[in-house]
Amino acid sequence: MNCQNMTQTVKLILEDGTEIQGNSFGAFTSAAGEVVFSTAMTGYPENLTDPSFAGQILVLTYPIVGNYGVPGEELYESISRIFESDKIHIAGLVVNYYSEEHSHWNAAKSLGDWLKEYNIPGISGVDTRMLTKKLREKGAMLGKIVAEEDIALHDPNLDNLVAQVSPAGVQRYGQGQHKIVLVDCGTKTNIIRCFLERDVELIRVPWDYDFNTLDYDGLFLSNGPGDPKMCEATISHLQTALQGDKPIFGICLGSQLMGLAAGGDTFKLKYGHRSHNQPVKLTGTQRSYITSQNHGFAVDTATLPADWDMLFENLNDGTCEGIKHKTKPFFSTQFHPEAAGGPQDTEFLFDEFLTAVADYKQR
Repeated sequence: MNCQNMTQTVKLILEDGTEIQGNSFGAFTSAAGEVVFSTAMTGYPENLTDPSFAGQILVLTYPIVGNYGVPGEELYESISRIFESDKIHIAGLVVNYYSEEHSHWNAAKSLGDWLKEYNIPGISGVDTRMLTKKLREKGAMLGKIVAEEDIALHDPNLDNLVAQVSPAGVQRYGQGQHKIVLVDCGTKTNIIRCFLERDVELIRVPWDYDFNTLDYDGLFLSNGPGDPKMCEATISHLQTALQGDKPIFGICLGSQLMGLAAGGDTFKLKYGHRSHNQPVKLTGTQRSYITSQNHGFAVDTATLPADWDMLFENLNDGTCEGIKHKTKPFFSTQFHPEAAGGPQDTEFLFDEFLTAVADYKQR
């Protein structure tokens, strides 16, 4: 890390006029976005490369960040074995204490140098506890990290962020027994890994691709950033798919898209769920799971048609954490069963989806 860079000061400015001065690390540049917080204790290489964070200035509540550096890239079936996409997606990073020294067996570079590679600013020396309390009370706010040049605030939720992070063309992986179409609205790479480890042929298509023209055994809807109502093309194609009987599984944004396609509505959460420690309960049981989450919108279960039920409930605020159809093999989770970097308590849902696919093929 360049020590000179640590002496440069920058400001975090929120839309309510709050100004917080701190030290620059990463790129010495200005950036604007929606300021959100995550309570995950580890996993910043995975979080920063999660496309669901596109357009957001991320506040990490864990007090020491950067101490284990950033691992080098490794490929698995032409995709990353380490990261959740091929680049950093956050607009900026806010931490309490940035560790200039890092030490880990697979570290290849520092967090600050990694941020510089993608021209992403970081600010340290911030009372992230105070900042998180403010965001919890007032909700996620627009903000900006200002270096030498001031910039305007920008609301990323007004952009079609999914179109920005979704791939341009169709990609294929594996030669497995089940043919699964993955609608990529900003998918995490570990979702692809989870499928490839389960002997499937995966067809990865852009967010607006008409997957109904393809021959497939099951349909998967990925996570992604922003307001799900921006994905009008995806919702339209999904409405057609819901008229059939082929199994459908959605995660995160995919759950919201399923709710909208079914005829329900979605709403913006006050400050979202972003952590590796969100408790959810399986509806109708006393069974609960600790889950990884990263989303700012949720399905309004009161608006769902009569043939749909809530599948999981958030035990912190009672919001919807997944839905299911009462008679057809359609279900979703608002949380991340693939959960890089953890916990992986609910990865079995991939197996349940593929069991439904196998059952459908045997009809």
